Parts: sequence; C-alpha cells; structure tokens
Amino acid sequence: MDQNLIFDLTRQALWIAVRMSAPLLAVALVIGVVIGLFQALTSVQEMTLTFVPKIGVMLVVFWVSMSFMTATLAGFFTDQIIPQIVGQ
Repeated sequence: MDQNLIFDLTRQALWIAVRMSAPLLAVALVIGVVIGLFQALTSVQEMTLTFVPKIGVMLVVFWVSMSFMTATLAGFFTDQIIPQIVGQ
C-alpha cells in the first residue's frame, strides 16, 4: 500500500464514521434543546431530567438505525478494505 491509498482510505473511513454517528448526534442535540427549553420554562433544574430521556431516545434511534450502520460499515469493508488486502 502506498501513502496516497492509506490517506484515501482514512478519509473515507472518517466520512463513514461521520455518516454513522450523525443520526445519534442529531437526536441528542434536538432532545437536549427541547429538554433545556422545558427546564428554562418550568425552572426545574434536575440533572436526571436531561440524562434519562436523552439516553432513552438515543437507544431507540440506535436500535432503529442499526441496520443502516451495519450496512454502511460492511459495504465499506467489502468495497474498499477487502480488495486492498486481497490485492497484495
């Protein structure tokens, strides 16, 4: 493997990581803002109020998007990594 191939595979792997983590991060952001607004409106400053719903919703989103994440990662390995290893 030459240096350009390693840099290209690393760039692609980082982009795949961003695409795989985007649904979880987006949901965490939205839920955090909604709960923050709720806390500001009701003056309830309880730490578990922010933690428990966010973790629960993130687990649901992870469960729903697990097939997308698996297919994306398996596709990357099948299309990019395996041919490079076999080609040596």
